[in-house]
Amino acid sequence: MMQSNEVNTAFEILLEEIELVANQLNDDGAQAFKEGNYDTARHAIEEATRLAEFREKVKALQKEWASLLTKRPQRSKKAGRIVKSRLPRGLRTPEDAFRRPILQALVELGGKAAIGEVLEFVEKKMSAKLTKYDREPLPSDPKSIRWRNTAQWCRNTLVREGLLKNDSPYGVWEISEAGKKWLQHKSAQ
Repeated sequence: MMQSNEVNTAFEILLEEIELVANQLNDDGAQAFKEGNYDTARHAIEEATRLAEFREKVKALQKEWASLLTKRPQRSKKAGRIVKSRLPRGLRTPEDAFRRPILQALVELGGKAAIGEVLEFVEKKMSAKLTKYDREPLPSDPKSIRWRNTAQWCRNTLVREGLLKNDSPYGVWEISEAGKKWLQHKSAQ
C-alpha cells in the first residue's frame, strides 16, 4: 500500500494534469470562437464542462482518501515497503491553501476586486508557502504562473460552494455573505 503522502502527491499531480488539459481546451475554444468556428468552440466548451466534472470527482476522491487516513491506525515505519523511485514531494501548493487568502484579500479590498489585485494580495500573503515549483510557468502556457492558475481554480471552487458570487462582472472576484461567514468562522477557531 502506498504511503499517504505519496497518494496525496499523486492526486495533486493528477489535478495539475487535468488543469493543463483544461487550459489547452480553453485556448482551443477561444481560438475557434475568434475564428468564427462555433461548432469547434461549442465542442471545446462541452469537453471543458465534462473535464470540470471529472476534476470535481477526483477532488472528492482526494477528500475521501484523507478521511480514510484519519480513521485507520498508523503503521510503523518497519511495515512500509521500500520504493525504488518516489514521486517528488511538494510539487505545488494545494488548491485548498488558497481558500482563506483569497477570501481575506476580498474582505480587505472592500468585498470585490479585479483578479490582478486579488492575486497580488494572495501572493504577498502566501509568499512563505509558495514553492519554487509554484512560481514556475505552466508547461502548456509559459505566460501563466502555476500558483496563479491554482488560485484561479480555487476561485472556481469557491464560486461553486457559494463563498464567492457567481454573477460578478468579468475579471472581478466578489465575496458572498456565505464567504464572509465562512471566513469569520475559521478566524474564530
